Amino acid sequence: MKIAVIPARGGSKRIPRKNIRPFCGRPIISYSIDAARQSGLFDEIVVSTDDEEIATVSRQLGATTPFVRPREIADDFTGTNAVVKHAVTWFLERGNQISHACCIYATAPLIQPRYLREGHDALTRSDAAFAFSVTSYAFPIQRAVRITTSGRVDPFHPEHRATRSQDLEPAYHDAGQFYWGTAAAFRDDVPLFSERSIGIVLPRKYVQDIDTREDWEQAEYMFRAISRD
Repeated sequence: MKIAVIPARGGSKRIPRKNIRPFCGRPIISYSIDAARQSGLFDEIVVSTDDEEIATVSRQLGATTPFVRPREIADDFTGTNAVVKHAVTWFLERGNQISHACCIYATAPLIQPRYLREGHDALTRSDAAFAFSVTSYAFPIQRAVRITTSGRVDPFHPEHRATRSQDLEPAYHDAGQFYWGTAAAFRDDVPLFSERSIGIVLPRKYVQDIDTREDWEQAEYMFRAISRD
């Protein structure tokens, strides 16, 4: 059995009711639920929430809410792995044989089903613990600078002042969309960011963190542009 776990607690502070706020005319969580369903990979799509309104909306959109997320893992400090571990353990304790789980963020409206399938295939063909979405930095990190207390710039890597951009190694960061893992890896608290993880590279046009209202507006611009392609 393979499950999708969509964390969606009710206590978002910077963008109130963020997980069900309308995004281009639909609750933002609907895009994650739809992508999971369209991937054809999951036996169950679970929304892990402590909020009854979010649970109701999620069920209307075709997800299940078989449990209420415990208060101790519904605060600002709880990480992704703990939420998925709780869901995996809940199913295992009820006799379900879980082989893999995929955490999909509720605020990932640019997510594409084909990359969920790519992550699944990469993980199941390997002995890795996780496969998750990454994307490249738009500018070489070796050219990063800091601003000193006097307002001057100070290169982090002065040895690369004269290095051509095309000669610098590409760098990647977490794209904040999905995290495939074996049930055992989630259950045993295997670190996500380690040599046991595979990076699934997404085009930058599909990646936008949504932490502020400005991020939200930017994501809507990107979504509309992609929809016109």
